[in-house]
Amino acid sequence: MERRAPASGLHHLFFALWPDADVRARIDAAARRLKDDHAPSGRWIKPHRYHLTLRYLGEHARLPDDLVAAACAAGDLAQARAFDFALDIAASFANRRIPWWIGCSEIASGLSALSESISEGLHAHGGPMPSETEFVPHVTVLRDADRMLPPTPIMPIEWPVREFVLIDSLLGAASGYTIMRRWPLRY
Repeated sequence: MERRAPASGLHHLFFALWPDADVRARIDAAARRLKDDHAPSGRWIKPHRYHLTLRYLGEHARLPDDLVAAACAAGDLAQARAFDFALDIAASFANRRIPWWIGCSEIASGLSALSESISEGLHAHGGPMPSETEFVPHVTVLRDADRMLPPTPIMPIEWPVREFVLIDSLLGAASGYTIMRRWPLRY
């Protein structure tokens, strides 16, 4: 039986949108309003960790070279244009860790196109297939909430998307995000 690596050294690899300083500050302000209005307990995510996952590539004790190569090739192949969209709703998922998030009430066509293009590139290079779960674009702001958050409209946060990134998230004592690669979107 294969043994899992201890949780202190796990890498999570994923494609994401990485907000600029202005968008990050406005997400933080919306999260603070949620905290003030609803007073939930849980672990609030620090603003420097905000991101919107486009495609998750799994949890790994060590990053597999072949997966990183497939991801980089998929990013190189991605055919998507720069676009804007708005985060305009807060809600939560009904899983055991009850994450609260800020997302969009309707998925922008640019988000769908970019996510699909990355998935197609991964498929072409032997990368993992997408999960069966529905793509729900969101930025997690709270983990381990003490209760669910019903869908709650927020002041729209306009997000101009001009690039996407590949991130290695290391969990544990040396936790942090490493942006492994950036891809500009075409105009």
